[in-house]
Parts: sequence; C-alpha cells; structure tokens
Amino acid sequence: MNQLPLFISIRGKPVILLGEGDAADAKRRLIERAGGICVGEDNAKARIAFVAIEDRGAAVDAAARLKSRDLLVNVVDQPELCDFTTPAIVNRDPLLVAIGTGGASAGLAKMVRQAIERVLPATVGELALRLQSMRDQMRARWPDGADRRRQLDAALASGGMLDPLDPNSPGRIENWLDFDGVLPASNVVVIDLRSSDPEDLTLRTARLLGQADHIFIDGPISDGLVNRARADAVRHVGAPGSNLPSGLVIHLRLRHELAND
Repeated sequence: MNQLPLFISIRGKPVILLGEGDAADAKRRLIERAGGICVGEDNAKARIAFVAIEDRGAAVDAAARLKSRDLLVNVVDQPELCDFTTPAIVNRDPLLVAIGTGGASAGLAKMVRQAIERVLPATVGELALRLQSMRDQMRARWPDGADRRRQLDAALASGGMLDPLDPNSPGRIENWLDFDGVLPASNVVVIDLRSSDPEDLTLRTARLLGQADHIFIDGPISDGLVNRARADAVRHVGAPGSNLPSGLVIHLRLRHELAND
C-alpha cells in the first residue's frame, strides 16, 4: 500500500483551486459537494489545494509555490506531483466508498466504482444512519466493546439480520437489538494454508481475517497475507493455548504437506 486512505472534512473550510476549464470545473463540483469553499491562491487559511492548469510548466510552478507553504497539493493528471489523489466515489451518504489507484488509472477506478454502484442498495446509507442513532442502545445491550463489535459483525455478515446488501435491513435494527442470539465468548477457527501468498486466499479466509479479533500466526506466513486482517486485530506468534482470548480467534497454519502438494 503506497498511500494512506483518509476522509478529510472540508465543510465550511477554504480549499484553493487553481485553473480553468473542464478539469477545474470537475474539482470545483467535488469540493462544493463536500461542503468546501473554493478560494484563490492568496488565501492564508487553506490547508489543501487543487491545481487544474493544463500547461505543465505553469502547473509545476503553482504546485511548488503551494507546497512551499506546507499545503497538501493535488495536480490534475500529474500523479508524480501529487501529495494526495482523489478517488472514484460511491456515494450512499453517510456511507462513502472510495476507489483509488494512486493515479495509475482513473478509468480503472471508474469501472470498479460502477461495479460497486450496481451492488450497493440505496438503503445502505439509511442503515448507517440507523446504526448511528442506536449507539447508546447497543452500548447498553453489549457494554464490552469487543462483544459489541462481534455482535455487529455477525448481524452485518452476508445473510445476517442487517446484511448491507439487503434493502430491508434498516427496518430490522430494533428486532436485532431484541434478538436473543448469543455469540460464544471465544470462537477459534483453524485455517490451514496451502501457501503464504495472499493471492491464494479463499473468499472465506479473507472474510474471516476481516472479522478476527486475534490472529495466531503458526509458521512462516508472510506479512502480506497477515496484513489482510483488520489493522486492530491482535497478532500472536505460534499456536493458541488453552487460555483463549475472547472474540473470534483465527489460527493460521502453513501446512507443509499441503504447500508441497
């Protein structure tokens, strides 16, 4: 990963925009949709800037001036000059899905965005808002943060009561909070890997890694594969013992007899 994805709040804040034409107009619409205020280069309060100048020499000079003021700068169609890039966006406010290629191919990002647009129902934004409004009730029902996250993960899983791809999920939140289903304090899933290559992961393994609270790394397993797990999942070396941590525990094993098949 060569870039750190971030969502920056610019509502009511100045954003420098330099240039004219279609590219500048597109950036202006993007800034204004996010609630930002487009301003000129002389604004001293801005912290980010967009340069949409067609002449490369002029664009390079403008970027250098802005960077000398410690601004973060995006230069249209010049990824090597950019401190940040703008992704293709799937907007299901307040849910936003951002697809970026680090400036490698805007066309590819657009096609991936269109594929996601076809999958995500319009109600997924409503689901996000309903979950936000129910935070106090969820904390009261599951005071422990890890338990709360596991319950929510189970509900949001494919086929779960709050499956994001089901357009009827927003209407089931109250029923979910009243549901008597109880997850175990700890759940261990052993995954025997045939290879340490992250490209060889099955969809099931990738999903479990995204849900795990603890990862036990048993064998010479690459960082690239382990990093497919959640960033806040706790990493352990070796096999789990009898005193298991709470939550979903993944025991990753690299089986030599499988790897050598």
